[in-house]
Amino acid sequence: MALRAPTGTTDLLPEQAHAWNSIRTVALATFGLYGYQPIETPVFEQLEVFVRGIGDATDVVGKEMFLTFSQHAVEKIASGEKPSLADTLALRPEQTAGVARAIAQHNLVPPEAATLKLVYAGSMFRHERPQKGRLREFHQIGAECIGSAEPSADAEVIIMLMRFFESLGIPQDAMRLLINSMGDDDCRPAYREQVRAYILAHTTELCDECVRRADTNPLRSFDCKNPKCQEIMTDAPAITDALCPSCAAHYTTVKSLLDDAAITYVEQPCLVRGLDYYTRTVFEVQVVDGLGAQNAIGGGGRYDKLIAEFGGKPTPGLGFAVGFERIVLALQAAGAEGYALPHPQVYIAAVDASTRAMAFSLANRLRDVGIATELDHQSRSLKSQFKQAGRSGALFVVIVGPDEMARGVVTLRNMQSSEEQTVPLDDLVEKVSTTI
Repeated sequence: MALRAPTGTTDLLPEQAHAWNSIRTVALATFGLYGYQPIETPVFEQLEVFVRGIGDATDVVGKEMFLTFSQHAVEKIASGEKPSLADTLALRPEQTAGVARAIAQHNLVPPEAATLKLVYAGSMFRHERPQKGRLREFHQIGAECIGSAEPSADAEVIIMLMRFFESLGIPQDAMRLLINSMGDDDCRPAYREQVRAYILAHTTELCDECVRRADTNPLRSFDCKNPKCQEIMTDAPAITDALCPSCAAHYTTVKSLLDDAAITYVEQPCLVRGLDYYTRTVFEVQVVDGLGAQNAIGGGGRYDKLIAEFGGKPTPGLGFAVGFERIVLALQAAGAEGYALPHPQVYIAAVDASTRAMAFSLANRLRDVGIATELDHQSRSLKSQFKQAGRSGALFVVIVGPDEMARGVVTLRNMQSSEEQTVPLDDLVEKVSTTI
């Protein structure tokens, strides 16, 4: 039996890999306009990073982590001992916690430092049931803005995210921006108790998982995918009615700044995001059509306590992540052109074996000046080489024949017009450069 990729994973074949690289390039360019710089963190971290950063009551930590163990941990397990968190490693289910760990470890936000803006892109891993747009290994692009508690930072991050999607080719009217505030330590604990009481008052109508969450993480019940639970939770107390004056003022300013930037949004009191570290502003971007129930293509929010969880000084922050696989589906639904593989500009065709060395040399000369060039490496006939040139999408074919080579010339053929001209070998690079 032929080996296959693991369940819930997929190979990024050349076209998909090119799309991933292209979308990542757009992200780096767009975010760069706002001052963001790249960061890379390990694909795996100590499990404690995610327990601290995400919260041990979340489904991500409780159900969806891919765990691995150090040799020391394996020896402990073999001897009947329980490995410690420090001995347990996990593939990253998201990257914000890893970035926060790196910020605290390397003291990237010293006193009086300017706001730190970071962008990353890579694979994430969650052990959940694979479905359209949701894989066990998936690819995310994310941004983190560290050091500012001002609502203007929230608005800027949201605006940047929307501009990124527009730059990719997703029209504004094909997206829906949802926003909410989750409050902070002054107002959220009381609100959690309100939601907990509401869940316990509706235990016969809610699923077992939502009832269990009443004592672990009641706000996660707003994320339940059960239609009946969603209906019941729409009547639960709204966080915006329970915000303290400071959080309410912050939220009002964020909305005002979005209004000034002509960013359309929908206030969604049930939007809580799935991870424990969020405070105050949260947001999510959905596509209107094309993805079904899994219609979110990106989201994030503010997390003012996260850096301190990793031993850093209390530092406000916020950020978001977007899913590559979801973006591709959204682009398809919006009728965007996508990202076709690049094609060579020139194809060098050798008439026979005596001209292959010259064809090889000419290809390198063209590439050295930045002209994408292909040639045959399979000793094909001239007719087969022309067919390959056509399939490759080359704009021009350079024909290298023994008679022409003896005269110090080649034939340059325009593949669209079929026009041919004789060009001296020494002039070929300049001729092609000025013609393309």
